[in-house]
Amino acid sequence: MAPVDPRKRVAIHYCPKCRWLARAAWVAQELLATFDSELSEVALVPSEVAGRFDVHVGEVVVFSRKAEGGFLQPKDLKQRVRDAVAPQRDLGHADKPRD
Repeated sequence: MAPVDPRKRVAIHYCPKCRWLARAAWVAQELLATFDSELSEVALVPSEVAGRFDVHVGEVVVFSRKAEGGFLQPKDLKQRVRDAVAPQRDLGHADKPRD
């Protein structure tokens, strides 16, 4: 089995006390469905830090709920992951600006 490319590994760190497992699993599903050939792994990582919900691509934090003061729309999170793993990739309607 080939080793996982850390640049294509996504880790979703979530607070289980906040009951964010379902949100983390949904985000993982969305990312795997969108980036099925670009990602090597998506991991759900329970955190002991209260209120934590961070998305890492390799060692880079592409989203932190605490730092940004809330959750991103799925389109915005997908754009950030895309920019980290496949910047040339077109996300179709998710790349079009809102009116």
